[in-house]
Amino acid sequence: MKTLNPKLTLRQVLLLLSCWLAVVVAVLLIRPETRGYILSRLSRKSVGSRLSEIGAAKPRIVETAGQIKGPLSILVFKNERLVELHASGWNAPRIYEMTGFSGRLGPKLRESDGQIPEGVYGIEYLNPNSAFHLSLKVSYPNAFDREMAGKDGRTDLGGDIMIHGGSATVGCIPIGDDAIEEVFFFVARAGTENTTVVIAPYDMRKGRHPDLERSQLPWYGSLCDAIAAALADIQ
Repeated sequence: MKTLNPKLTLRQVLLLLSCWLAVVVAVLLIRPETRGYILSRLSRKSVGSRLSEIGAAKPRIVETAGQIKGPLSILVFKNERLVELHASGWNAPRIYEMTGFSGRLGPKLRESDGQIPEGVYGIEYLNPNSAFHLSLKVSYPNAFDREMAGKDGRTDLGGDIMIHGGSATVGCIPIGDDAIEEVFFFVARAGTENTTVVIAPYDMRKGRHPDLERSQLPWYGSLCDAIAAALADIQ
């Protein structure tokens, strides 16, 4: 009886190497955050293990997270370059400075425009193996973004909008590694389904400023009204 030869031929070896290189190139060419999410699925790091690491290093964060009694709100103010966390059970919000910024005031309209979105969103998932330390996926584009794009005739709205560590950004919201650990921990404890993200051109709680809402987009005024209403609902 003939037996199979376990040795690979040179041609087979070269074919395997070419397939492996193709996979590596494909992963390197995609956006960093998408790459980080894919790698997170292959990595042994999990949300749970990240939470354990953060909790061990920052025991006060565990205590603060335990005080969350209801929904968590993440407020992003582009003009002020600030991010605020509000939760029922806290006496005061947690405030973090943005460590980077791209684009200008106004909504995100398309892929690669460098704009940070504006509107009311949720958190889709937590990425424990982000290319930027840790990250939270913002649910852009939402239904309003898609509806306005349809009316404008725009396509390819972009995506992969993250709140993340570090300081580099092209349309995302960086707050540094130390701050993202806290935000990551709080959102994990509150639950992504209980977290709302409001991204505003400026802090409308201190009064409206028409000059900061000036736009050629006919629907931008209604978007600013919706953002102001969402901010007013947060205690």
